[in-house]
Amino acid sequence: MLPRIGYIGLGLMGKPIAGNLLKAGYPLTVHNRSRAAVDELVSLGARSADTPQAVAEVSDLVFTSLPDSPDVEQVVLGRQGVRAGCRPGMVYIDNSTIKPETARHVAAELAAVGVQALDAPVSGGDVGAKAATLAVMVGGPKEAFDRALPVFQAMGKTVTHVGESGAGQVAKACNQIMAAATMVAMSELLLLARKTGVDPQRVVEAIRGGAAQCWTLDVKAPRLFAGERRPGFKASMMHKDLAIILDTARAFGMPLPLSALNLQLYESMLQMGMGDLDNSAVIGVFEAMGATTLLED
Repeated sequence: MLPRIGYIGLGLMGKPIAGNLLKAGYPLTVHNRSRAAVDELVSLGARSADTPQAVAEVSDLVFTSLPDSPDVEQVVLGRQGVRAGCRPGMVYIDNSTIKPETARHVAAELAAVGVQALDAPVSGGDVGAKAATLAVMVGGPKEAFDRALPVFQAMGKTVTHVGESGAGQVAKACNQIMAAATMVAMSELLLLARKTGVDPQRVVEAIRGGAAQCWTLDVKAPRLFAGERRPGFKASMMHKDLAIILDTARAFGMPLPLSALNLQLYESMLQMGMGDLDNSAVIGVFEAMGATTLLED
């Protein structure tokens, strides 16, 4: 018998993840602040609940996908939160990207009521969420990971138990260091090609066969060439993730100069009103510097 799944937070990532769990046959109960995503999943066979507590009361495994650390603490530990509806033996799983210390705090609070917690952030953007090809990086008890593994396999292609509570969030921070760096590097190389009068698309074709090949060039460059800057992963969320990375690095005395510079570039995006665009739209900051524009008039 398949476990009953609860999913809270149906945004760009949460809604397609929840949809894939439904397609895999799991009994699904959902909750979200805005109603449209709930109604869409209910029309496909999910049940709705009015509060996180109500989700937990009818679920064996409860997932969340929320914007930031305070949101996770409120939804899990706050009034009518997940903890209020939990029973001993349940597993709580967080797909959000939050501070490792917050993940550890939530895990400790839930352990006190007999609930195991996994921090399980994901990577792959909305494309990976829709195609169920996400990379899932997990921290927490191995027993809980083994229990949740079949569910993870319904949402992702690569599932890795990284270590104890908080380890999944550390892995995601490391992932975002690389992701931000490649977005910024892609912006520079595309505009350098354009400025020198060379077709950027042909440049990408040339370098994708060598050492520069990466997911960013494979997935994001074609979207930019098509004039598509709507979010698969919002720039504001990349800004938030970089702030988490630097906060964590400071706590351990680790200098991260490149990530600090990239945070400033994404901060510029927010100040320019581009926070709701895709994280690859950081190219707009370079365009605004007056170098050139990617797409010819």
